[in-house]
Amino acid sequence: MITEAQPINASQLVHQMDPVQDPRWPEFLAGNCNSSIFQTVDWLRALQNTYGYEPLVYTTAAPGEPLTNGVIFCRVKSWLTGQRLVSLPFSDHCEPLVDGVPELESLLALAQTELREGKIKYIDIRPLSLKFSAGVGNSDSFFIHFLDLRPPAEAIYKSFHGDSIRRKIQRAEREKVTLEVGSSHQLLAAFYDLHVITRQRQQLPPHPLSWFRNVLKCLGENAQIRVASKDGRAIASILSLAHKQKMVYKYGCSDAHSHNLGGMQFLFWDLIRDAKSRGFLELDFGRSETTNAGLVTFKDRWGTQRRQMTYLRYPSRSAAQGQGSSKLMNIAKKVFEHCPQSILRLAGNLLYPHMG
Repeated sequence: MITEAQPINASQLVHQMDPVQDPRWPEFLAGNCNSSIFQTVDWLRALQNTYGYEPLVYTTAAPGEPLTNGVIFCRVKSWLTGQRLVSLPFSDHCEPLVDGVPELESLLALAQTELREGKIKYIDIRPLSLKFSAGVGNSDSFFIHFLDLRPPAEAIYKSFHGDSIRRKIQRAEREKVTLEVGSSHQLLAAFYDLHVITRQRQQLPPHPLSWFRNVLKCLGENAQIRVASKDGRAIASILSLAHKQKMVYKYGCSDAHSHNLGGMQFLFWDLIRDAKSRGFLELDFGRSETTNAGLVTFKDRWGTQRRQMTYLRYPSRSAAQGQGSSKLMNIAKKVFEHCPQSILRLAGNLLYPHMG
């Protein structure tokens, strides 16, 4: 379906396209240095197959013309949390592929029309580096960490924190912690069991198992699970994604009773060495809430570069709305803390389609 809005200038219209069906989208991503794994057709299909979200792109390119810009969204339709446009659900970041903020604002003409007409509740954009004027729809802020993989492996290793990283890697080696890599049903089962344990520790429901199945199925060789085990028992696991010359750490989980064995550090070091050997130039450690000092410090200690990214939301969330959401989340966490794992899994299956 193609939809047109008012012209950006005398000669340009905004068009809506389906990035999953239109072959121009993957061709555009291949040639754009700011594209990410989260904008690929494979990631979009995983979102569609799991949650039923409808992907769409706004662009100035008319049907059949080569793309020169694009802002990608998923339409989230929820009776619980409201209908909205999110760029993109369950993605740490999604850079608008535009030439600056003015072009982005112009491409949002169709979305803004839906907003004014009450068809959607809000528009959520998660830029990685694009900056906006203070107070212009700014929403949540996060830290994101990147590790440069270009230096020699020895130099990268020496940049790690001595006590909390290098010594833990050495401890895992002494303890003969084993490691498996792949996307098999067995590895997914081990990963998901640890994911449920971790989410319970965080007082949150786990993502649906179908989500991880679809990520592995749709992304194929670009998605891998690593599992660290001690005496045949899984103690830590991570799920990574690959796109162009960047490796992305997306999910991690562990058994807290085995943290002293260094399983998570062992996994990251293996991921770093593997990514470097395969020619990747950077490891994206993913986003962290600015208030999560423990996680931020953990990522700092890998010799990473940290920077802040701020999401954009139209209309801006009021202070009262933010406080209300925080109170609701705190109440929910208290409930989840005491739920058995079977109830947590059911809650995740029911709630995540509405969260986006």
